[in-house]
Amino acid sequence: MYLLLIRTTIRSRMQYKFNFVIGSFLAAFIQISEFLMVAIVLARFGGIRGWSIHEVGYLVAVMTLSKTLYRTIADEVHHLEKYLVSGDFDQLLTRPLPVLLALMPQSFRIMIGEVMQGGFILCWSLAGMLQAGSIGWPTVWWTPFIILTGAIILFSIGLATATIGFWTTRISELQTFTEDAARSAAQYPLAIYPKWLASFLLYAIPVGFVNYLPSLYLVKGELGAWVLAVTTAMALVCLAAALRFWQFGITKYQSTGS
Repeated sequence: MYLLLIRTTIRSRMQYKFNFVIGSFLAAFIQISEFLMVAIVLARFGGIRGWSIHEVGYLVAVMTLSKTLYRTIADEVHHLEKYLVSGDFDQLLTRPLPVLLALMPQSFRIMIGEVMQGGFILCWSLAGMLQAGSIGWPTVWWTPFIILTGAIILFSIGLATATIGFWTTRISELQTFTEDAARSAAQYPLAIYPKWLASFLLYAIPVGFVNYLPSLYLVKGELGAWVLAVTTAMALVCLAAALRFWQFGITKYQSTGS
């Protein structure tokens, strides 16, 4: 059923091919332009806190692709507020399958622009670091796995934030803080931030585990291979905790009565 929804969504988007193609290229261009502004500064000063322009590009690319994977598969989790406000969440409760699985396929988001942007920066960064000899091919092989664990962590953060909506109904401002602002901050080395903020982005809202912590081993050669195990464990713990919180939040849901 989910694959059928994907095919249906793609066909509907392709009804306006020019708009879809132009929109995808513009999205990619705008986001790449944002990185280029930072890259110009890094190129001028030769890096930031020991991180080269290619290493920062790797952080940005992993975060972008992890977010893209999460929002492609489970975009409706981010938009739970509209279901709570309109009362459409009641319909999901009547379906003969878990509520989360009923919610996720409501919309399949095609994020070609973000894939182009993240893929371009990732390939450019890896090529630059390979040429400089600062990384080996194992980093390339491990990168898809890191993107997957990062997507799981971002999904868990998004799901936990959405669950708070069962009490508050409105969650858009909170999502701006826990998802957008935290993710934007973690696109760059946490070493540039005060210790309290870096700790917050590692332990309170663990976006630092998406790209920064694994990059310390894969890109910088610091710490050890145990970082990959810790990152995997964090992704599984975050997912389990978010799912348990979601199940508890559903028991507190009150219909709009409309």
